[in-house]
Amino acid sequence: MRRALVLLVLSASALLVVIDRTLTPLAPLREAGASVYGAVQGAVQGAVAAVARAFGGEERLRELERENAALRARLLSSGTRSVARLDVPAGHQGVAAHVVGFGRGQSVAIDAGSSSGVARDVTVLNADGLVGKVTWAGPSTASVSLITDAGSSIGARMAGSGELGVVTGVPGEGLRLSLFDPDAPLAVGDRVVTLGSAGGRPYVAGVPIGTVAALEGAPGAATRTALVRPAARLSALGLVAVIVPQPER
Repeated sequence: MRRALVLLVLSASALLVVIDRTLTPLAPLREAGASVYGAVQGAVQGAVAAVARAFGGEERLRELERENAALRARLLSSGTRSVARLDVPAGHQGVAAHVVGFGRGQSVAIDAGSSSGVARDVTVLNADGLVGKVTWAGPSTASVSLITDAGSSIGARMAGSGELGVVTGVPGEGLRLSLFDPDAPLAVGDRVVTLGSAGGRPYVAGVPIGTVAALEGAPGAATRTALVRPAARLSALGLVAVIVPQPER
């Protein structure tokens, strides 16, 4: 069968050659075929080139996306760069950590521990302000008591007047500020920052605690108190910085 087919093709080719040379020139036919073939070939090549460019562009885009994702991961895992974005107070060192869970009451768990320098009774903050303090530290995780915990008590200073007081946690309400001077000036919108503890533990100085949201005591009363809205969004915590103790000299 194959031999018969080959012979048929050879015979047809020979017949075309004879006709082309003796009877009717086939040049117009060849030219038409060449034109059609050339047009088709050009279109195919253009389409292939376009597809190649498209797939090449998509591949480059995917490559850039992978590089961008890797860069974000390195930034999140790099203590130095991440902590720098959190404005750690001058003179202190911080370790970057992520909130990975919520504990009992007003507490959270973070993914950094003693192996990174985290210890008990040190400040935890984020880009907005004070978060709380470390109450327990394991090798790779730690527990943080939030400033809204009922047992929280923070020495405070009014950012404008410099008046001193204490901020305590009020579960369900936020924070309550009590000024030492019952006649001290106080207004809604005033900012409250940490006074600072001896040796910077548990709280370093100058970290935003929150903003006065409502006044509770009138001037001349035995106490001067107000409700304070926390600066940090404690219900949506992500990246935080833990202030690590300075090495002893």
